[in-house]
Amino acid sequence: MNVWVVIPAYNEAGSLEGIIQELKKRNLFVLVIDDGSGDTTFKVAQKAADRVIQNTHNLGKGRSLKEAIAQLLQKSDFDYIITMDGDGQHSPFDVDNFLKEATRGQYFVVGNRMQNPVGMPRLRVFTNQLMSWFISKMIGQKIPDTQCGFRLIKRDVLENIKITTSKFEIESEILLQAAKRGFAITSIPIQSIYFQGVHSNINPFIDTLRFIRFIFQLKSG
Repeated sequence: MNVWVVIPAYNEAGSLEGIIQELKKRNLFVLVIDDGSGDTTFKVAQKAADRVIQNTHNLGKGRSLKEAIAQLLQKSDFDYIITMDGDGQHSPFDVDNFLKEATRGQYFVVGNRMQNPVGMPRLRVFTNQLMSWFISKMIGQKIPDTQCGFRLIKRDVLENIKITTSKFEIESEILLQAAKRGFAITSIPIQSIYFQGVHSNINPFIDTLRFIRFIFQLKSG
């Protein structure tokens, strides 16, 4: 089974190398998208990853993922991708459980932090629960943590969706498109990691407003 791990990274030099080392122990291929970092993220990725995309300036997580997925579909033979963050909030040890789901032939598996959201700010818990309830209703499948970017996605799914967003709405868009095309989406529990020194690039208020605007555009489109 051929699996690529896709990691968008923005100023994550301090955490990225250790994450990649753990992934390589599992014989996984790693693609890092350096999204215009101002630190040594690109050098770390060049040294440790199998493939690196470098954006000349910060384009956003959605744009980076879209670029990486398009490149893999064009240039690589693979069965699955795993998307995860490079800031330490996604544990590489949880990858083992995603790989178990891949051996079962699952099409789309989303990490779920909400069973035990240790350390997650209350506002994040609330916005995640609200968005997850709303999207679950829209697609007719229960997904407890729709905003989690730690995911396993089969190639068949990626070949049948078209990503249009360029910011954090991408997490929702991929779910909506996959469900619309009839793919089953399941969830598995993952660690909730929030500790001093790890800073999320997500602004709950701004990105909630962006999410609402995205939903209205989707309904009117």
